Amino acid sequence: MSLQSGLDAFQQGRYQEAVQLLEQFLRNCVDHNSPDYLTAQMWLMKAYQGTGDIEKATSLWQKLINSENPQIRSWAEQSRESLPQQTPTQSSSFQKAGRAATTGVALAMGGVGGSLALASGVTIALLLGMVLALGLSLVFIIGSNDPLTGLAIAIAITLIFSLASFFLSPFIMDLSQGWLYQTRWVDLAEVEALSPETAKTLRNICQQKNLKIPRLGIINDQNPTAFTYGSLPNSARLVVSQGLFTYLDDDEIATVYAHELGHIVHWDFAVMTAASTLVQICYLIYSTASRLGRGGGDNKIKDALQAASLVAYVFYTIGTYLLLYLSRTREYFADHFAAESTGNPNALSRALVKIAYGILEEGSRAQEPSRLIEGTRALGIYDAKAAASTGTAYRIASDPQKIGRVFLWDMFNPWGWWMELNSTHPLTGKRVRALSTYSEQLGLATEFDMGRVIGEGKTLNKSKLYGNFLLDVVLYGAETIGFFAGLVLGAILWSASPASGLIFGAPFIGLGIGILIKAFVMFPNYMQAPATDILTLMSDPYASPLRGQPAKLEGQLIGRGDSGYKFGSDLKIQDPSGMLYLHYASRFGPLGNFLFGMKRVQSLIGQQVGAMGWFRRGVAPWMDLIQLESENGTTVNSYHRFWSFILGGGSIILGVVLTIYLSG
Repeated sequence: MSLQSGLDAFQQGRYQEAVQLLEQFLRNCVDHNSPDYLTAQMWLMKAYQGTGDIEKATSLWQKLINSENPQIRSWAEQSRESLPQQTPTQSSSFQKAGRAATTGVALAMGGVGGSLALASGVTIALLLGMVLALGLSLVFIIGSNDPLTGLAIAIAITLIFSLASFFLSPFIMDLSQGWLYQTRWVDLAEVEALSPETAKTLRNICQQKNLKIPRLGIINDQNPTAFTYGSLPNSARLVVSQGLFTYLDDDEIATVYAHELGHIVHWDFAVMTAASTLVQICYLIYSTASRLGRGGGDNKIKDALQAASLVAYVFYTIGTYLLLYLSRTREYFADHFAAESTGNPNALSRALVKIAYGILEEGSRAQEPSRLIEGTRALGIYDAKAAASTGTAYRIASDPQKIGRVFLWDMFNPWGWWMELNSTHPLTGKRVRALSTYSEQLGLATEFDMGRVIGEGKTLNKSKLYGNFLLDVVLYGAETIGFFAGLVLGAILWSASPASGLIFGAPFIGLGIGILIKAFVMFPNYMQAPATDILTLMSDPYASPLRGQPAKLEGQLIGRGDSGYKFGSDLKIQDPSGMLYLHYASRFGPLGNFLFGMKRVQSLIGQQVGAMGWFRRGVAPWMDLIQLESENGTTVNSYHRFWSFILGGGSIILGVVLTIYLSG
């Protein structure tokens, strides 16, 4: 009986058959130190988990942790935490829909993600233009008497910076990765021991695309992620975390690697590397010119430096949003490439959900925030900030239909589109929807019923979704609008009557009015707050980051919301349907938050509580806490609305006082 037969059965979700085949292979294998024997043991442990036989999985793990092979010991050590987390419900809930019989079938994107070539070209062209303009302004600041020479110098500056960023940034990233994350460079054989299908996928794609196998790295971190960087396809780096092998099945890992290879084939990894550096150059020029412009010296040069600083900051801001747009576009195309090259779009959908689950699980156990997840947010396959809703649904329910309902907000709520503008990745629901269409084109069943989600979305109340959205966007920035409206009004009145103090007082009055108006919308009456659960709140397609939804929850406090912050005042509550962050606000402001986090939070963790607050949904969901009652009778009150009224009223009073004091 061949090892490959057992691996094929496991990859197709036939866990019981995989157990039988792998056990038979091990019985017949003579050399117990051969790579095949050790590989069979590792996958047999995963197959036991798949059947829900945790006792046998644990027993086999104990043998692997004592192996004389250091790579096997390392794999077993990294798999330690997955054993108690894996349950029969979680492992068997995803009934795999299978894959296409052949790979490489062309799949229509149907306009998903826009044009990668256009996004890349426009981004690089505009960023180069920005650096050219900044270089030109700096040359003229120096005082060149020959404009043509000045232009030539500015172009040279642009080219030098661009070439340096393109060719040197991968090596700089190598050094920073090694220092920050202790990246370990491995050969294909080690990856094959961890995921046989991944090695096969790497070989096939690289052979078809005439590419060298990328330099492969593994980071010893259980937060599942993967990313690619470099300047040329044949010198690219493809790095994953150990958590990818802990939380994902073999076929899912292979699609993640295929996704990253898509970035290499499309060259967008090089565009991102260069564009990120150009944006940082804009920021560097802004900060340098700003600092020099505040110093002494010739007033003309100071004015020019301040102007260059302002222009550089504008370019930096524009460049950041261009990068975000390019980052989102390239993720759609990498997903599409993975679906075509593996013929298994369902596995990538599963992988995205499990990565969210893994990030959430590791965050709940972490003693400090993951530097890896934060530091590689733009490069990684998944935006960790979006993990809370998808990961929570899978963590408890592990039901594709329930997860699909969470995607309603991603697909149809206009706030989803608005929040996505500041995200490095498309919302998960949109990616899963695109992958589901690829499954349909391949004639496969879809594991997430996105057709049902789309159908349900069409029945949503459009006036409720879109009717107040523009007004809400204005209200979202009410305090800023009020401040500038007051400033303009004060300037108009001051021009008519220079003795009026409104030019100083009106902005504060406008600010205060804006804060109060926003507070009434954000914090509605909560006296009739309904009892509900977390998954129901997350499945609400009408949820908003502005209009708070009063709700009551019953659950257990499982930790601090500020992972790793010893005195964090925010909390995490878990009920039978999911997990949610609770945002606390003391009546004594930041000092009160610190004291609450230092003195009281630890005693509350682990207790059953009742929580009341205003639920909100952005890329990540949370609840602004009103009151918390623990099982031992402790009551905690939170004062979000109180502070809005204090700040709004105080600002108005300050504005009135300034107006009266400075008038006449």
